[in-house]
Amino acid sequence: MSPALSGSFNYKGHVELSGLAGVGTDRANFVGVSTTQGFRYSSWFFMGVGLGVDVVTAQGADSDSPRSAACGYSDYGGYEGTKTKAMIPVFSNFRFNIGDQSSVSAFIDLKIGAAWLIGTPYLRLHDAYVTNSTRFYCKPTVGVRIPVNARNSSQAFNIGLTYQLLTADDDYYWSPGGNVTLNSFGVTLGYEW
Repeated sequence: MSPALSGSFNYKGHVELSGLAGVGTDRANFVGVSTTQGFRYSSWFFMGVGLGVDVVTAQGADSDSPRSAACGYSDYGGYEGTKTKAMIPVFSNFRFNIGDQSSVSAFIDLKIGAAWLIGTPYLRLHDAYVTNSTRFYCKPTVGVRIPVNARNSSQAFNIGLTYQLLTADDDYYWSPGGNVTLNSFGVTLGYEW
């Protein structure tokens, strides 16, 4: 913390594009862009805050799903729903760099915060639907950092494997099991300066 208190820490920014495929019966795919602004507190640690915009696409319900068979509705209990929505994540970002930053090196990135679906229709899943209330957002990434040039190693391209977790306690499930948790895996491409 002494660099932060003395004012000698360095500003750093990141921009990322990610594509994530959902897993499980109730799954959703995500394509998004995000930016993080913060400070590098040492050669191996960065901390900042970020904002993103994701497009979420879901499988939607089958006509033979437990929800359709049990309720006889063509949609979720008569509520309007959609298979595609926008989502806004707001997060704290922690990044740990491993190795010499002037050459290709590894990193571990962790984004933790909250996310909201935008608009009033529900996001339709296979046997459930997701509301637009606040949900927990966790997005760890492990990857490689490739400096643009050796003289200015603070600028770099990043390629990483990403997992994303979204959960909340007010989603609706049409078969026993309670609330919906969305898990997805994919790739993140980024640039840092």
